[in-house]
Amino acid sequence: MKTSDKEIGELLNLEWLETNGIGGYASSSITGANTRKYHGLLVAPFNPPTDRKNLVGKIEERILLDDVYSDLSVNQYPNIIHPTGQQYLTEFTRRPFATWQYQSDHWKLKKQLFMVHGSNTTVLTYENTGTNTFELELHPLWEFKDYHGNFTKNSHHFEYQKNENHIEVTLSKEINPVYWDWSQGKFIEKRAWYKNFQLSKENYRGERDQEDLYRIGYITCALAPGQKIKISFTTDAKMVGREYQKLEEKTLKHLKKLKSKETKNVFYNDLLISGDQFIVKRNSTKSKTIIAGYHWFTDWGRDTMIAMRGLTIATGDQKTTKSLLSTFLKYVDKGMLPNRFPDFSKQEIEYNTIDATLWMFIALYEYRQKFDDLAFVQLHIKKLEKILTTHIKGTRYNIHTTPEGFLSGGQDGVQLTWMDALVDGYVVTPRMGCPVEINALWYNALRIFETLAKECNHPVKSNISKVLKKITTNFKTYFLNENGYLNDVVVPNKTVDSSFRSNQIYVVSLPFSLLTLKEEKKIVKMVEEKLLTDFGLRTLDPNDSNYKGHYGGNKWERDTAYHQGTVWTFILMDYWEAYLKTHKKSEAAKKKVLRALQPLQDHFYHQNGLHTISEIFDGDHPFDGRGCIQQAWSVAALIKLYSDYKLYKIA
Repeated sequence: MKTSDKEIGELLNLEWLETNGIGGYASSSITGANTRKYHGLLVAPFNPPTDRKNLVGKIEERILLDDVYSDLSVNQYPNIIHPTGQQYLTEFTRRPFATWQYQSDHWKLKKQLFMVHGSNTTVLTYENTGTNTFELELHPLWEFKDYHGNFTKNSHHFEYQKNENHIEVTLSKEINPVYWDWSQGKFIEKRAWYKNFQLSKENYRGERDQEDLYRIGYITCALAPGQKIKISFTTDAKMVGREYQKLEEKTLKHLKKLKSKETKNVFYNDLLISGDQFIVKRNSTKSKTIIAGYHWFTDWGRDTMIAMRGLTIATGDQKTTKSLLSTFLKYVDKGMLPNRFPDFSKQEIEYNTIDATLWMFIALYEYRQKFDDLAFVQLHIKKLEKILTTHIKGTRYNIHTTPEGFLSGGQDGVQLTWMDALVDGYVVTPRMGCPVEINALWYNALRIFETLAKECNHPVKSNISKVLKKITTNFKTYFLNENGYLNDVVVPNKTVDSSFRSNQIYVVSLPFSLLTLKEEKKIVKMVEEKLLTDFGLRTLDPNDSNYKGHYGGNKWERDTAYHQGTVWTFILMDYWEAYLKTHKKSEAAKKKVLRALQPLQDHFYHQNGLHTISEIFDGDHPFDGRGCIQQAWSVAALIKLYSDYKLYKIA
């Protein structure tokens, strides 16, 4: 990406992200100015992927040539940007690593950054690509905080121990030292606080938007044309003194393995690499899990079950899929999968979800179809049966089946569906009763169990068969309204919420449908007219009085808009699945899908997080990306469409 023609505001809005496969990351704006409290060059999990701490905030970089300093750094302070290093930034690229090109009339510099897979290690390389020798100064700025917090000047004293070509920095007695390693140059101690960094993204989110960072000292070295200096920051003592070239080669080898063997389609392969950022090792379960989004999410049950359909099943990664399913099945409690593994190791696992468990049936069904692994299904068939019978009997949060065969749930103050915004104890979209997508999932779970049980020669209990028959008989009577679309929430014979929402598309897109083809086509058409955008589906009809077309402001303003019109990308996959299903999966239909995905491809390469897909978008034009810059099920949605329908082969 050429950057010399971009204004500073646009540059500050563009972010990059590198991850390490255990929940850690490095990230900032492409200018180097941190615009979020989550930004940093080393954000490390101490109980992977949880207990994340920001350790290295950023580096102030300076070039000295002919007694003239050129500052490459950019910082936002109150009412001023200083230094203004963006004037030297000419290009930023994201693959294979985050790479910056800087130049003036007298010098050129290339900077590159990557993280070592499986290690809390960030490696940076600076190379003189010009014709003049210059002095390079690198001033790391340190911090020690929980990644959700802000670091400010205090009595904290950063100790260090000097060794040959590296120092051990003690940020806290809570953790082992952070090792700062370099290939050449000398270290000069020069302590200072850098105060009042302004975090513009946090200001937009209504969060605390100020931070301080600390300098212990800096490295200075002379770089002749063609010479490099490599530095690293790591929590892993074994990484100190390692050959940078071998670490780089190992990382490149990992990235190469992620690419498809079927196609050289650039966008599809970049999506696969992007999707791998979410698949991480979980220390507590000794297995793989999926980070729901960067920068601030950990692993969620619902997100994992939905995202794995694109990230691991559609891509043919049986080993990871099996690990994910096995782990979550191991943690079934009272018939429910966990909703969230917590941010901190001392927190309890949460089970406040009605749909994560049902999505597991969908993922398992697709696993069976993709990998033909009946033995794995047989291993868990009794647990699947127990899950269904527990739901029929009733479990926590008043989750139970109604006389009509529907799955109902909910209680005051608890959010159970994916529309789960909760702010100051207020549940924005409570949806208590029988939500439409929950019952589409419930019906599919029953049908999938029936199918898998037959394959396993496992008898289906009569109570499961009876409920299946009831929901099949009663669904349209209660959910399909006179206008031809599906009610969002029903409490049988009491109340009906007929809000026009995106949730109804699942009735068409999921493997087993409760509607006729004619009814499905009408719903797909109405969803297209009212909810479809280039970036996903709106969560509410714009004509609804509760519609909010802009997502921003403080937590209350954001959360009350989160599912009241805000566009979500992940559900776009189900819309196009429904569209293709109702158009016989024809080549013409696939071409239309491919054309429709072009704006998201442009977003992936040129907007918000580079080589990422945002969590959400505004419901109104121009549909700006919001929320997390990199969301698992957003990326997974595109991967699944491209993989299942081989869109990468369509010209």
